[in-house]
Amino acid sequence: MADTRPEFLVLENGEKAQLPFAPEEYAARLERLRAVMEQRDIPVVLLTSMHNIAYYSGFLHCSFGRPYGCVVTRDRCTTVSANIDAGQPWRRSVEDNLVYTDWKRDNYWRAVKSVTGTPARLGIEADHLTLAAERTCRKMLGAEELVDVAPDTMRLRMVKSPAEIALIKEGARIADIGGWAIKEAISEGAREIDVAMAGRNAMEIAIADAFPDSEYRDTWVWFQSGINTDGAHNPVTGRRLEAGDLLNLNAFPMVSGYYTALERSLFLGEPDTETLRIWRANVAAHELGLSLIRPGARCSGICAEINRFLEDEGLLQFRSFGYGHSFGVLSHYYGREAGLELREDIDTTLEPGMVISMEPMLLVPEGQPGAGGYREHDILVVDDDRATNITGFPYGPGHNVIGT
Repeated sequence: MADTRPEFLVLENGEKAQLPFAPEEYAARLERLRAVMEQRDIPVVLLTSMHNIAYYSGFLHCSFGRPYGCVVTRDRCTTVSANIDAGQPWRRSVEDNLVYTDWKRDNYWRAVKSVTGTPARLGIEADHLTLAAERTCRKMLGAEELVDVAPDTMRLRMVKSPAEIALIKEGARIADIGGWAIKEAISEGAREIDVAMAGRNAMEIAIADAFPDSEYRDTWVWFQSGINTDGAHNPVTGRRLEAGDLLNLNAFPMVSGYYTALERSLFLGEPDTETLRIWRANVAAHELGLSLIRPGARCSGICAEINRFLEDEGLLQFRSFGYGHSFGVLSHYYGREAGLELREDIDTTLEPGMVISMEPMLLVPEGQPGAGGYREHDILVVDDDRATNITGFPYGPGHNVIGT
């Protein structure tokens, strides 16, 4: 008996949901993408990354190993989602949605082809499409040429709209709430995980209050102590805090796929002389960096100035990573805008609408005086003639030495 179940279908279950931005915002984003498509003679684009699908459609998917997509033609924007999600992707997509089923291999690509047809040139994200997916894409869609649009979409995302900046400012405000909850929870004997949960819970509540129509996911805290401060992305552990610990507070509220961050060094007890010296030097590097962020400044130039300061302090060898990065649709597992980072090899010029962090970190290896990782992190919005710091939580030894 022939299997008559569909390879893909439309499932408009319920009503369209309130998206993070107004329809006009998504229309403007699609218009800019279509201008690139017109300029590069690309009739259709298949977006496959979480950040670009969310940026152009409003739908932030949960992959669990299944492929997702957003097909943009000259007149349609269609998300392609797995049957396991039912009608939620349609409710959360600004325009159309197709659902592919599981009961035949490559139904995802059949759904995509129903929108793309067989284009001579297909835009893809080369930094996201795997080799296996590329082979299947060529076989199933029959596109003569695959054209990488990932650098174009990254550049488009780097300059934020007023609506995006308003959301990011709310995220920064909520990160400060998490920071205060974390600081309040710090005490000798407390576990890193307990302190982290206090900050995460405070931020989740604040997000739900500020964004009642949102979906809530992915907010987290990395709270590190002692030797665990050596890496900026070290996960939380069950280590108990001890007097004399250097601490790192890292609060990351997520609002509709938009990441913001607050990072601070703290100390439990009375810091020793070398710890204070290094901490104050990193604060001075932070303040220098804040003063350098403005329209017209080059990322590599900002980096060079901070490098010179740390070299004069005899601390450049302890510098850990780049001094800052872009903000927008990103998380710790999707969305990096690598063209806007404060590194030696990035020559991007800052312009109004960009949002960037200043976050110097010094790492002194274990066994040396002042051992540990020192990190401060603020978020700045580049305006027409200056940059505005939207982070409010205080930094430095004058504020963040915790009594035992």
